[in-house]
This record gives sequence, C-alpha cells and structure tokens, in this order.
Amino acid sequence: MSIPDSLFLIAGNGIYPRLVVAAARTAGVKKIAMAAFQDETPEATATMADEVHWMRVGQLGRLLTAAKKSGATHALMAGQLAPQNLFALRPDLKTLLILAKLKRRNAATLFTEVANQLETIGVTLLDATTFLEAHLAPAGHFAGPRIKPRHLEDIRFGYEIAKESSRLDIGQTIVVKHGTVLAVEAFEGTNECLLRGGALGREGAVMVKVTKPDQDMRFDVPVIGDQTIAVAKEAKLKIIAIEATRTVLLDKPIVCQAAEDAGISLYGISS
Repeated sequence: MSIPDSLFLIAGNGIYPRLVVAAARTAGVKKIAMAAFQDETPEATATMADEVHWMRVGQLGRLLTAAKKSGATHALMAGQLAPQNLFALRPDLKTLLILAKLKRRNAATLFTEVANQLETIGVTLLDATTFLEAHLAPAGHFAGPRIKPRHLEDIRFGYEIAKESSRLDIGQTIVVKHGTVLAVEAFEGTNECLLRGGALGREGAVMVKVTKPDQDMRFDVPVIGDQTIAVAKEAKLKIIAIEATRTVLLDKPIVCQAAEDAGISLYGISS
C-alpha cells in the first residue's frame, strides 16, 4: 500500500492510538485528523493529532461528517471502544437508522456497518495493524524462558481448540495444561479467563490467543499489553502463545521486558 498523505484516525482509549500516530508519522503520513470520544479518548492522545473532532459515543453522523471534512481518503480504527458503548450513549439519527436495519447487533455487524458508511463518502478503512509492523508478534519463541517440548504440545493443542472456539463466536482465548482445557474466554473477557484458568491449573498453564477464521482485521485485532502479562503472572501462567504477524504487542519492547521480568515465555504461532 502507498502511504497516504492524510489519515482519519478513530481513536478509543489505551496506548494503541498513540502507537498508530507515531508509526504513521514515521511512515510518512503528513496529516492526522482524529475522531475523539468523550469519556473514552484521553486528552493526551488527542493532542498528538493535527486536527481533532470531539464527539459522543454513538454519533455516527458526526463521525462521518468529520471524516469527510478531514479530506482523508483512508481511515484507521484503533483503541478500545466497547461495541455496546458505541451505540449506547444517546445515538443520533444516523445511528438509529443503521441499528434498525441490522438483524444482529454485535461487534462484527456494528463495525462493518461503520466501515461501509465510510466507504460511501470515499474513505477506506484500513487494517488496524497498518503502520504497526514493528509491534506485531514474530514467529516462534521471542521473550522469556526457553520453552520445553511438552509445552509446545500444549500450544499446538490449545491453538486447535481456540480456533474452534473462536469460529463458534465463543471466545478467542483459552487456558490449557497437559492437554486439558482449563478455561475458555466468553463474555467475562480475557483477564477473568486467565485468572480462572490459572486457579484451576495452579501454576504452569498456557494461554493461547488466536484470531477468528473470518476475523476482520480492520477493527477486530487481537492485542496483548503489559497488563496482560501482569494478569498472567498473577494467574501463575507459564506461557502466552499468540498468532504471529496477526497479534499486536502494546508496545513490543515494554511487553517483552514485562514477560522477561515475570518469567513468562512469549511464543508466536505460525498457522
């Protein structure tokens, strides 16, 4: 892909948007316009953009107007913005019309419709990993203690189970030990899954996180950060295995150092 002169960044919370801004500028993007959300996007993140459009979560019409006004032909969605919150707070007319025609209201349908609406005004939503190649998980062991063959067996086993669980839209993270599934992520989220699995496995269990078979990388990218490492340490996990080239590390040097300090191995799975 050729580097666009300008980018419209839909920014949620967390470090992800800040990494995108820094990486996009390094890549040669000259102007960054940002859609920032009240009570979601930190002020520190907003100050990194050349142009900021503040709005409430749920104002899709305002978002589209801001994207068109920015003059950008490419957009990127980065940072946490819970789908249930995206349309929960006083939705505008545009949002209500979109919701009315959706048969299923989940992350995939909601964000796909946002992408479709951007396309109608000539703005292409890029993969959320764009510009972040340096922060993607590499293949094989890349941080923490060396991995023993028996742990590789758990990783391979966990990968197969997690792929099936994600295909069924149950969850993308599981915890396994000695060929036994200890916990599967569902609505409670990754952290609770790790703590539950760690409690059942006592210590030495393996976390495996994958992408769904039909994952839309424009808005649904698996990530791990230093907080993931902290929870895994609390759960006394031994290994975190993630999909190579498809999982973002927020940010990579910090995550790798946190894993080293916690004595947790990081492993990139090649499909």
